Amino acid sequence: MTRRLFTLLSFLVISGTTAFSQENSEFGSSLNTGTIESQFEYIYRTSNNFQEYEVVKKANLEALKSHILDSLKAYKDQIVTLKTEKGAQADSVLLLSGELARAVNEKEAAIEAKESFSFLGMNIQKSLYSSMMWIIVAVLGAMLLFFSLQYFKSSGRIRKAQKDLEDLQGEFEQHRKNALDRERKLKRELIDAQMGKNQ
Repeated sequence: MTRRLFTLLSFLVISGTTAFSQENSEFGSSLNTGTIESQFEYIYRTSNNFQEYEVVKKANLEALKSHILDSLKAYKDQIVTLKTEKGAQADSVLLLSGELARAVNEKEAAIEAKESFSFLGMNIQKSLYSSMMWIIVAVLGAMLLFFSLQYFKSSGRIRKAQKDLEDLQGEFEQHRKNALDRERKLKRELIDAQMGKNQ
């Protein structure tokens, strides 16, 4: 029985020291590692009570202060880096905005150059030029049609007038021949009548 009691007691002492050493190693590791919050919890757990105050080891406070200052420095460095990156991004955004505006202007100029050209010293849109040309073609076509109709009407009138002139000339020639025949006849009669008186 004493042997059992000795074994049990040995077991309790060994497990207690092992647990205590594990607890201390956890606390020690949490002061040097982990978040600031876990380091504060470690200091609170390892501190002693004196009346209503907590007594903390100076070495622990200095280690915590050092860790906090290191964390603050790291955060400040990170803030400076982020501000620098933000400034660089703002510069690149401005640069890209300028390039975009230039690209848009070049695109608009290319579209305008493609859609227009210089005609008689004026910059004219191709669609307007095309419309003007089609209007000119339509006006010229209408004028051609009008003058063609006038020509054909005039041609018909001229042919009729020429035919009437030819008919009139024919009648005139016929009338002249008839008049010459009558004049000859009358001259013969006159000559015959004068000869008949003279005889």
